[in-house]
Amino acid sequence: MINLLLISVVDDDESVRESLPDLLRELGYEARAFPSARAFLASDDLKRTRCLILDVAMPEMTGPELQQVLESRGSQIPIIFITAHAGEITRPRLLIGAAVECLMKPFSEKSLIDALKLALPLN
Repeated sequence: MINLLLISVVDDDESVRESLPDLLRELGYEARAFPSARAFLASDDLKRTRCLILDVAMPEMTGPELQQVLESRGSQIPIIFITAHAGEITRPRLLIGAAVECLMKPFSEKSLIDALKLALPLN
């Protein structure tokens, strides 16, 4: 049995939660999707996740807030932020800690692959 790397997607947008995991599976990864940061934190997949694709703007707990929670727990899961809210100030502010990239929606498959190479350099 091949043990695929798990990439978790956290986004409140249902269309992203449906399409992005399908693309990740086509690229050879295991993928799980969560509608909120709290759902991800409560899941059994938290410890298995090797990369987190995380929406910036979500209700209840934002992507950066989830990043802070993970870092306070000592997590080093690489994070690829995704956002529909482009801005010059946003991107540099997000690329701290375990964050490796910030993609603006809609993003290309190539952009995602490049970001995954940054997050998972040995794969």
